[in-house]
Amino acid sequence: MTKIEDSIVNEVEEEVKPKTWKDRLWSATKLILKIVITSALLYYVFSKVHFSEIKTRLLNANYWWMLAGVFFYFLSMVASAWRLLSFFKSINLKLDPKFNFRLYLLGIFYNFLLPGGIGGDGYKIYLLNKTYKLPAKKVFWAILFDRLSGLWAIGLIIVCLKVFVPQIPIHMAIPLGVFAIGTVIYYLVVMKFFKEFGRHFFTGHAKAVLVQSLQVMTIIMILLGQDFSGKFAPYLLAFLISAIAAVVPITIGGAGARELVFQKSADYFHIDAGLGIYISISFYLISLLVALSGIYYLLRPSRLTEGLPKAEEVEEIKE
Repeated sequence: MTKIEDSIVNEVEEEVKPKTWKDRLWSATKLILKIVITSALLYYVFSKVHFSEIKTRLLNANYWWMLAGVFFYFLSMVASAWRLLSFFKSINLKLDPKFNFRLYLLGIFYNFLLPGGIGGDGYKIYLLNKTYKLPAKKVFWAILFDRLSGLWAIGLIIVCLKVFVPQIPIHMAIPLGVFAIGTVIYYLVVMKFFKEFGRHFFTGHAKAVLVQSLQVMTIIMILLGQDFSGKFAPYLLAFLISAIAAVVPITIGGAGARELVFQKSADYFHIDAGLGIYISISFYLISLLVALSGIYYLLRPSRLTEGLPKAEEVEEIKE
C-alpha cells in the first residue's frame, strides 16, 4: 500500500512543480493517447449508429426536461461535495462547506477540461497539503474512499434495478448475495486497515446513494425530454454500468466508454441503441456544462479561498 501511496503523492507533487521538457512530453503523450482512444471508441460506436439520429434527437429534445436534468445533476454535485466532507472529517479535517464546494467545482473543471494534467483529485491533494500541511497520503485516502463509496452506491442501485430487468437470466439472489458479501468484506477491510474511515463509513455511503440517485434522476429527465414512455430500468442499468466503465482513466471524461456500453447493451437489455447513445452524450454535455462553472475559481483564485480559516486554526494531522 505504501508504494502505491508514495507513487500517487509523488505524481501530484511533480505535476505542480515547474515542468521539464520530459514532463511536458509525457503529459502530452498521455493526452494524445486519451484523444486517440476516445476518438477510436466514438468512431466505432457511430459506425453502428448514425450520428444524424443523435443530432435529430438533440435538436428536437424538450429543453425544459433537459433543464431539469441540469438541475438534478447540479444537485448531485452538491451532494458529492457534501459526501466528501464526511471522509475529510474521518481524518479530522473540518473544511468550511462553502470552500469545499468551490474546491469541488474547480476539481470537476480540471477533470473535464485538463484531461492530461493533474486532475481535480490531484489538485485537492496538493492544495490541502500546501495550505494545511496535511499529510498528502491522508488526503489521498479520504478522496479514494469518497470515490469507492460512489462505486459501492452504483453497485447497490444496479442490484435493485435487476428486479425490473428480466432480460438478465440470473436469479436475484446471486447479485444480491455477491453484493452483500462484497459489502461485508469491504467494511471489514476498512475497519481492519483504515479504522479512522470507519467513523463516518455509513454516513458517507448513505450520501453516496443520494448522489447516484440524483444522477439517475438526471437520466430520467433526459428520457422524458424525448417523450419516452417505455421501461426506464434497462436504460438506467446501462447508464450505471457505463458510469463504472467511465471511471477507467483512458478516455477524456469517460467519452467513448459510456457510448460503447450503451451500444453493446442495446441487444442484451432490449433498448434503442440510438436513444442510449443520445442519453450518454446528453449526460456528458450536462456534466460539461456544470463543470464549466469551476472556471470562475481558476480565473479568480482569491474567491476560491475566501473565508478559508488559516492553517493554525485547523487541527494539525500527524502522520
